Amino acid sequence: MKIRNRLTHRQTLLACYVGYLTQALVINYPPLLFLTFQREYGLSLSMVSALIALTFATQLSMDALASIYMKSCSYRHAAIAAHVLAAVGMLGMAVLPTLLPSPFVGLCIATVIAGMGGGLIEVIISPMVEACPVEDKSGSMSLLHSFYCWGQLGTTLISTVFFVVFGMEHWRLLAALWAILPAVGALAFCVVPVYRLEADEAVDGVTETTCYPDEIKRAKRARRMTFLLFFVLMICAGAAEQAMSQWASNFAEAALGVDKTLGDVLGPSAFALMMAIARTYYGLHSERIDLARLTTLSCGLCILSYLIAALAPWPLLALVGCGLCGLSVGILWPGTYSRASVQMRGCGVSTFALLALGGDIGCLAGPSVAGQIAQWCGGELRYAFLFALIFPVAGVVVSVALSRRAAQGEGKRKKTSR
Repeated sequence: MKIRNRLTHRQTLLACYVGYLTQALVINYPPLLFLTFQREYGLSLSMVSALIALTFATQLSMDALASIYMKSCSYRHAAIAAHVLAAVGMLGMAVLPTLLPSPFVGLCIATVIAGMGGGLIEVIISPMVEACPVEDKSGSMSLLHSFYCWGQLGTTLISTVFFVVFGMEHWRLLAALWAILPAVGALAFCVVPVYRLEADEAVDGVTETTCYPDEIKRAKRARRMTFLLFFVLMICAGAAEQAMSQWASNFAEAALGVDKTLGDVLGPSAFALMMAIARTYYGLHSERIDLARLTTLSCGLCILSYLIAALAPWPLLALVGCGLCGLSVGILWPGTYSRASVQMRGCGVSTFALLALGGDIGCLAGPSVAGQIAQWCGGELRYAFLFALIFPVAGVVVSVALSRRAAQGEGKRKKTSR
């Protein structure tokens, strides 16, 4: 208790950053091993796609459950449980494939446990940061999500160096060592102060005591439609991000003919670095940037990046497309959270959980569909990337629609105030 009394929201933010580093770890360490799993355990490309789908299906399930039950749960206990599950999942990845008769079943069990931890982290950490007593909410949210990118980059680079020095055959040892990170996060959330959101009961600034029933109904319908658009935008953000992120290593190795070390550095690492730069820059300079316009432009840049990766005649240019995709999707996920918290005033943890659900639906659909398209096309990921263009294209349409609704809502509020 004495330690808790000396800590402030700054230490809470640091613990939240560890949470997003942990989420990056449980999502991005397994893809570095997909070819190893295929060689060592005889997994097919469809089985690898199933592991990706299982990761995000588990997170999706946790999002759905959290949207129902999290209001009555302790933020602190949820955060601690999330990190414990992530640590157990990483340890399970190291030992379960050799303990069970079917290595694939062992990997599935470990994936589900780690995915439960990652899903809880996604649901609980963002509302914690939104509730912290900081002035720049949008910048803080983007900076938080940048730690996912730095975690993805660190996971890829540190793992690559480990494999070069000690060999791929020791990947189980590295998985066990990585479990230390979520263990540290669990301990941190035992002591840091935890803040809760206080959802505003007003609907778009309209309360039942100031309006007629018909006006209340119209405001609620408009709010539901706005939420639906944000939900779709989260789907687009998750799908556009993970369709490239989850297959970048395989794309670099198989499609472009580079070795694993160079492929991991130039594929997932370049993607993560550019995404981290985008989120960190916005987090530090958010007050000077129009977030709605940036979201629309980012979706447009994402379209270009997928075209480059899929159609470039030279491997190096295709890898540039992978990195450009990371830059373009960087702001989409945290930016959608921030736009929703402003445009739908009074967001509570259930709203964040439902938006996370939409994002994880995209994270499930994007790489799974890309893997299936590649399977149908003889393992050619270029065709998968061409198909994945539907996600950023839809993102542009939805982002523009949300901007128009925001402008219309602002106009109505001005008329009302007069």
